[in-house]
Amino acid sequence: MIFKLFLLFTLIPIIELMILIDLGTSIGLAPTLGVVILTGALGAWAARTQGFYVVSRIQAEMAEGRLPGAEMVEGAMVLVGGVLLLTPGLLTDAAGFALMVPAVRAVVRGWLMRKFEKMIDEGKVHVYRG
Repeated sequence: MIFKLFLLFTLIPIIELMILIDLGTSIGLAPTLGVVILTGALGAWAARTQGFYVVSRIQAEMAEGRLPGAEMVEGAMVLVGGVLLLTPGLLTDAAGFALMVPAVRAVVRGWLMRKFEKMIDEGKVHVYRG
């Protein structure tokens, strides 16, 4: 786990920096900064739009008396995607934009739900059923 966190907080920023430096060398400083600012602005808009969409689905599920489990997972993915989009870098932007696409979130949600179920079955997570 510590190694994964090490990779997350050191290797990814180094790769992002290398990509931005290479892009800046290829197209110049101003266009590179423009790309970073544009993706940040588009990312904030996409996160806001998709966030409202997910919240409305959560409210609809609750209004019908159902637990909005899948929608809560999607909400978490939109939040993570928004954070990735606000982080400067093209790789994080690509991952963040991917999480803003409902079809991509559906695939990731399915994978996450299976992973959560496995963790519960193995006793790694305890579920209160009171």
